[in-house]
Amino acid sequence: MQLREMGEQDCLAFLASHTRGHLACLGEKYPYIVPIQYAYEKDRLFVFSMPGLKIDLLRAHSPACVQVEEFGENRTWKSVLVQGTYDELTDTPARHDERLHAWSLLQKQPFWWEPGSLALNSESEDSPAPSIFFGISIEVVSGRQVV
Repeated sequence: MQLREMGEQDCLAFLASHTRGHLACLGEKYPYIVPIQYAYEKDRLFVFSMPGLKIDLLRAHSPACVQVEEFGENRTWKSVLVQGTYDELTDTPARHDERLHAWSLLQKQPFWWEPGSLALNSESEDSPAPSIFFGISIEVVSGRQVV
């Protein structure tokens, strides 16, 4: 078994072939990490969410990190790390096409709205919380694998 660095193109291909990872952002005192489902396209990850702590933290501090992993047979694994910037696709006429594009990429995946739609202690079923779509621009990508 050998530990190897993954090249940029291998990392991007890995991201394109997966849909789930972990998003880390800057918390008040500690980093905050949550599972996400994403869609990858052209050096960007698109994510759906409901309002909550991660959105509050990302709005306050735009740096973000996403880690995606895969475990294989015989203790092999791959892990890719994305460092980038949060960009909310606001529900405005100026961002309408981007939001629609993010939705079109995400909706190709089964259960793409989970866990983003599973809000704890929702106020009322009559007034659902607004949907949030955002992108993480990929500024730095790196990866390692054991083969």
